[in-house]
Amino acid sequence: MPNPKDAADRSQSMAKWLVAIAVMASAVMEIVDTSAVNVSIPYIAGNLSATIDEATWVLTSYLVSNAVVLPLTGWLASRFGRKRILMTAVAGFTAASVLCGLAPTLPILIICRVLQGAFGGTLQPTTRAILLETFPREERGHAMAMWGVGIVVAPILAPVLGGWLTTDYSWRWVFFINLPISIAGLFLVHLYVFDPPYLRRTTKGIDYWGLGMLATGIASLQVVLDKGQESDWFGSHFILILAVIAVISLIAFVIWELLAQDPMVHLRLLKYRTFGAAVGLSIVLFFVLYGSILLLPLFMQEVLNFPAITAGVWNCPRGIATMVLMPVVGILIGRRWDMRALLFGGIVVSAVGVLSFSFLDLTTGPWNFLWPQIIMGAGLAFVFVPFATISVDPIPNEEMGYATSITGLTRNLGAGFGIAISATLLQRRGQVYQVRLITHLNPTNPKMNSLLSALQRYFHLQGSDLSTAGHQAMGALYSIVQHQSSVLSYLDSFRVLAIMFVLVSPLVWIMRKPKFKSDAGGGK
Repeated sequence: MPNPKDAADRSQSMAKWLVAIAVMASAVMEIVDTSAVNVSIPYIAGNLSATIDEATWVLTSYLVSNAVVLPLTGWLASRFGRKRILMTAVAGFTAASVLCGLAPTLPILIICRVLQGAFGGTLQPTTRAILLETFPREERGHAMAMWGVGIVVAPILAPVLGGWLTTDYSWRWVFFINLPISIAGLFLVHLYVFDPPYLRRTTKGIDYWGLGMLATGIASLQVVLDKGQESDWFGSHFILILAVIAVISLIAFVIWELLAQDPMVHLRLLKYRTFGAAVGLSIVLFFVLYGSILLLPLFMQEVLNFPAITAGVWNCPRGIATMVLMPVVGILIGRRWDMRALLFGGIVVSAVGVLSFSFLDLTTGPWNFLWPQIIMGAGLAFVFVPFATISVDPIPNEEMGYATSITGLTRNLGAGFGIAISATLLQRRGQVYQVRLITHLNPTNPKMNSLLSALQRYFHLQGSDLSTAGHQAMGALYSIVQHQSSVLSYLDSFRVLAIMFVLVSPLVWIMRKPKFKSDAGGGK
């Protein structure tokens, strides 16, 4: 005769995993949509009679509104309930996506993207908070591994899917692809997600001053990061003014929130040693991750002249390695391996993978990217799962939403800094190397004279007169200098990212080892 207690345990366990599937579907929906849009910008520009620079505001507008809402997620959940916020976010994000797909002009598309970003900003921290609350501490490693697989697979497949839909159909279909995912997510959230009893819905007034300072500071900073490089940073009055506004607003916001009786963002959570270290670590981790995501495809296409599809395929091994090893990491955590050791090892291995890219050259073929990608991807598997689990371990469950909203914001800021600074470093180092290489191009250099003569003979044999062939030879020589300086700047950028990984690794040991106790808020 079946034991009623065993049946109840199985039912409870199944319910937990159904919650995991529900929240993962909601989180994946946003990632699929936003990752797929990136490849459609040239088509959007052409179809809506806009320049590429104007069309990139489709990305910037989303990032700005997303970043503003992210740190408010915990406050919104405490005021309206986490389930209600999640369902509203999924429904609102989907509706805004449909409006984006139907937008007749670029300004309307940008407005719809602002709405989409505002609804999407609550998805990641809310789903993660629900998942961490649903599973006991000793099972969080398994849960975060499953959640991580969905988060890793989505950005691998989304650009391929977006490219196919855009090329064979229309860019508008990129905004419609999340409809089935969102419908499934809404259905599952409605059935299986419930607010915990300790999540008190507050009825206090809105902190308008805090909200205003946060929105102004984050929006200004996001525009600075996204547009700074193309506007020559502080050489632009527009960027300079926004940077000053961002600094003043964010400093005022931090002071205001620390002194407020009922703060909108619980910055006092940084008093927990583990969480404070995790916030600093998060910025650098996502700085390096998104910096490498920017550099690798550019290196493949601009320097090595890989076709776009080849570059896309050979960027996949990293994500595949991460996806395959994440369940293994979840098992190790379940067996009580020290998560700090796993995290530290993952950071070091990831740094080795990034550093491996700095040994590539112009003779590099696609297969040369395989092992560096696998090494970095394997390391990231040992980074993501322990980091997501240990970073909020000391946080009381009733504060979990506030904690995940703060880590979500630091993730976005780290990604923004990583992309902006990597692009700037690439350009600046390229200019430095170009100057250095040009100094060797003088009439007293026999190697330069030999190469120039060979190039001149080549163009002369192609039908050019001697004078024209001479100019063509000099142009070809300068092109070689530009190409070589570009290669060297990429290699320098990869080294910088690897060094940053190594420098931040000691922060891991500031964190406390999780005790897997059922009570929350143990130590600071």
